[in-house]
Amino acid sequence: MTTTNDNTNQTYLIRGADIVGAGRHDMVLQDGVITQLGQVDAPSGAVVVDADGLVALPGLVDLHTHLREPGREDAETVATGSAAAAAGGFTALLAMANTNPVTDTAEAAEHVYDLGQRAGLVDVHPVGAVTKGLAGEELAELGLMHRSRAAVRVFSDDGKCVHDARLMRRALEYVRAFDGVISQHSQDPRLADGQACCHEGELSGRLGLPGWPVVAEEVIVARDVMLARHTGSRVHVAHVSTAGSVEVIRWAKAQGIKVTAEVTPHHLMLTTDLLADYDPTFKVNPPLRPDKHVRALRTALVDGTIDAVATDHAPHARHDKEHAFAEAAFGMLGLEQALQVVNTVSRVDDGLDWAAVADRTSAAPARIAGLGDQGRPLQVGEPGNITLFDPDARAVVDAAASHSLSRNNPWHGHTLRGQVVATFLRSRATVLDGKVIS
Repeated sequence: MTTTNDNTNQTYLIRGADIVGAGRHDMVLQDGVITQLGQVDAPSGAVVVDADGLVALPGLVDLHTHLREPGREDAETVATGSAAAAAGGFTALLAMANTNPVTDTAEAAEHVYDLGQRAGLVDVHPVGAVTKGLAGEELAELGLMHRSRAAVRVFSDDGKCVHDARLMRRALEYVRAFDGVISQHSQDPRLADGQACCHEGELSGRLGLPGWPVVAEEVIVARDVMLARHTGSRVHVAHVSTAGSVEVIRWAKAQGIKVTAEVTPHHLMLTTDLLADYDPTFKVNPPLRPDKHVRALRTALVDGTIDAVATDHAPHARHDKEHAFAEAAFGMLGLEQALQVVNTVSRVDDGLDWAAVADRTSAAPARIAGLGDQGRPLQVGEPGNITLFDPDARAVVDAAASHSLSRNNPWHGHTLRGQVVATFLRSRATVLDGKVIS
């Protein structure tokens, strides 16, 4: 449910939160920033938020969101996607370019940016396409998009791989001038074509579904890190899904190559076994993998080989998803449950502490995207971008309760650990008591 409440100039006193990096303190939010930290008296007129038992994190930043607007407003709009993001504790997101029309010009990028400003719940930063129309044949207007009001710095043909090595090299060389980054959807189209719809293995053979081999991802990751080394540019590996990719990225980082990587919540928790009933909810690209890959991804997130958690939030209308598995659309929702999944699997099983959670969900993605006012430590004078999270709550996910227009939620019916209680964007509440405030 969205609640209307103009609280732009409201002062908030967050009472007794466990603040990552600072311990248990009160915190005053006013005029866009954190003005006091410690044991403080409530300023006149302040709204007091009881945060006893809650963890205060820097507002989450998502490197990988599909908002579907323009073109598929029946599946998601910038406004509804922003509401879902705020409900999940996000204060900024990167909107992928595979809309209709594609975000491959300065005008298209500014249009998405303006829609985000109008929604006002999170900072929406458009991702620019690497190639015109995502066709993989000619570079898009990378420089013009960067110089536009949207100040695009991240470029991706996500959904498609920039498979032409020469074109990828040119893109890397081009964005180096303004410290841009190419976010690659790593899928060799000759090894995993458009028909490949699930992990290639024993199960795909038994189900009779075209397989997506791990090597189709790993060869592109290996190629791109070598191109990044050759050009001195930054490459970002989107939605890493295999243990082999992790090993390549680990090696590349050890060599000093400018590579970063993200993992999705669903690849941290869900496995190929869920496909046994042909449920298209679990059809995603790259596909869910067997447990050994999931374990490798969790380990890589803990040790920092994988820099960030990114949702790959991919809403779809029912008529695009409710088909036989092989014909259904790829993708699943992810914004609203991302922090709950991290809290459920990585913290419990692998010992990711809160400082590391803050880094992987906020600081690192902000750094990769070049967002200077996001992912900041919670200190006096810093932007009031904050997520309050109850780590011990238990919540059963109800897909019907989503702020997204779509319902392809893989967590429906799951009991996840933790709950976002409040979100603040530049000291303005966008979520209070779990309810979105527009």
